Amino acid sequence: MEEYFEVLNEKGEYTGEVETREKCHKEGLWHKAVVVFIINSKKQVLLQKRSRTKKLWPNMWDVTAGGHVLSGEMGFQALIREAKEELGIDLQKQDLTFIGSSISSNVKGDIVNNHFNEYYIANADIDETTLTLQAEEVADVKWMDKEEIIKRVKDNYKGITDKEGCWDYLVKYYEWIDKS
Repeated sequence: MEEYFEVLNEKGEYTGEVETREKCHKEGLWHKAVVVFIINSKKQVLLQKRSRTKKLWPNMWDVTAGGHVLSGEMGFQALIREAKEELGIDLQKQDLTFIGSSISSNVKGDIVNNHFNEYYIANADIDETTLTLQAEEVADVKWMDKEEIIKRVKDNYKGITDKEGCWDYLVKYYEWIDKS
């Protein structure tokens, strides 16, 4: 099924245009993406391992859930949809805490991902063995300790996706909760 995104200008403003995923990535049109990190009571983050068939970052450990914001959706709605599709996790709007936003531009092969990103946290103790993984998207899931995440980020994103900005927001969030 073809996905459609609302096209943004370089300031993040809606242009009134709606284009296909393919056209946005081929022409580098700006659009929205979202990320959620689910953190448990031990301050661990639930990570997903991307499927080996993914075009970008195959077989890499990644954020809990995330993806593109479809035309007509708000960021939190896209996250609720993505968490359900990818992992079988039912999130509600009140579960999500917005922690920031950034822009990113990734060029990998013939894909130009120009994103306005929104980052969220959800706190939950989830038994990862009960999750329903979307096979074409997700190969595995695991909880990773805060210290391990920070180490990997500082070590040039060793073994995790090098998604510009998103891991930095998680590290900043950890710094904030450690001070609280």
